Amino acid sequence: MAINSGVYTGESGVIKFVGDDSTVASVASVRSFTIDREVGTIETTVMGETSRTYTAGLAQYSGSLDVYLRDDDAGQTNFLSYMENPDSIGKIELFPSGETTGIKLAGNIIVTGHSVTSNFDGAVECSIQFQGTGDLVRTEL
Repeated sequence: MAINSGVYTGESGVIKFVGDDSTVASVASVRSFTIDREVGTIETTVMGETSRTYTAGLAQYSGSLDVYLRDDDAGQTNFLSYMENPDSIGKIELFPSGETTGIKLAGNIIVTGHSVTSNFDGAVECSIQFQGTGDLVRTEL
């Protein structure tokens, strides 16, 4: 297991998408990605207490990734094909600082949307949004 003695950097980040057929495809031309995890709270305050109390509820995660749009990339193609079949659940593997340093985050996802941006002075970009289903598993590398 690698020990972080400083700050991780993202230039070596990797995203992999695993489709229904268990084919693992790295996503090319990634600019950035974000994963958000939260745990809901359930209020447990009873009469007579002077402060509200809570207990942990259900966890969830969602995220997005920004890529330069490429027709020849299996990872991007797999992601976008899941938009056409909303009943499909894929698996994502995120390596924020590369496959040998830091952490790996993995879980099942539903692709919930995407947007394409085109500028006269830049490359065509695509932003893909997803919602996690089940647990987000964190593994130390």
